[in-house]
Amino acid sequence: MLDPKIEKHLALAGVCQAAALVQQLARKGNVDKDAYEASLSSILVTDPESPQHVFGKLDNLKIGYRTLFSQLSDKTAKKDTEITRYIASLLGLERKLAKKPDALNKLAERISHVQRQLAHVEFDNVQIVSSLASIYSDIISPLAPRIQVAGNQDLLSQPINQHRVRALLLAGLRSAVMWRQMGGRRRQILFSRKQILESATQALRLIN
Repeated sequence: MLDPKIEKHLALAGVCQAAALVQQLARKGNVDKDAYEASLSSILVTDPESPQHVFGKLDNLKIGYRTLFSQLSDKTAKKDTEITRYIASLLGLERKLAKKPDALNKLAERISHVQRQLAHVEFDNVQIVSSLASIYSDIISPLAPRIQVAGNQDLLSQPINQHRVRALLLAGLRSAVMWRQMGGRRRQILFSRKQILESATQALRLIN
């Protein structure tokens, strides 16, 4: 069982991981496979036994915790304004979604459909990524101005990468929803920075 101090900010690390993976994919065309699969899988864990169960092993959030630590560290050189923008956009989207019960109902229905798809195809099948991407496009995108993803336009123009980016943004939103459900608020990132950093440091020690 995880230390409650780590568990409290687990979902925020999930948001950070999705943001970091979007950047990786947009700039390099590839991502850490384990982190990518853990983030996308989290979307489909709708009745978890514990917060950790959403992501599986704590190791699966290594990129998320490293990103969280870098973004909140006093060392300005480690901060990435692009990732900050993605994180802020995802947290903002969560607030918009929370005020739209119809969108929440549609989201639950579409996620259930993807869960049923998994009875027939493997998780890494392109059909699953495409389905998750279409959920983001159909239900989440209309809620706010589109998140502008920066990167290599040759890579971003490829349909498979567009699907992966949208699926990762949906994963980031899922983590943002979970973070709020666990009592997380945007202002805490500013006012509870020290506690969040301690939590990330503790998690990274366990992972390493």
